[in-house]
Amino acid sequence: MSLLHLSINADDPEEVATFLARVMGGVAMPFPPFPDCWIAFTEQDDGTAIEVYPTTHVLEAGTEQISCEVRARDASTTFVHVALCATLHRSEIIFLAADKDWTARICNLGPFECVEVWLENRLLVELLDAEMQQDYRKGMTVGNWATMFGLSR
Repeated sequence: MSLLHLSINADDPEEVATFLARVMGGVAMPFPPFPDCWIAFTEQDDGTAIEVYPTTHVLEAGTEQISCEVRARDASTTFVHVALCATLHRSEIIFLAADKDWTARICNLGPFECVEVWLENRLLVELLDAEMQQDYRKGMTVGNWATMFGLSR
């Protein structure tokens, strides 16, 4: 299974989409289906993308399909986060985030390390450079998870 796309929200969707596209080696573009939204494509250009909606927009089921509704701003933090493969080195990621005054740091999460970036100091993305991606793929297996936490498979 692969992640195809993900939707997040931000106070400045263009800035966040541009940052994400840069660390994923791709491109950011407007997202015309919904007003004021942006989309960040990955370097592979295989359809993998992150849609970025304003914090004033919510998705609803709609009568026949998804609907974008404008509501009061919601910039609260959330438990939802994503780990992404980055084409940049960890030092470049930290530099780009620091340039925006966003919290960014290298974290050891046990079976792998990542660069923890808080987009707009509100929404967590875990960015993994090439070396971190190798460790992630080696360490994040069902068998390793079960062993690490003493679980049966």
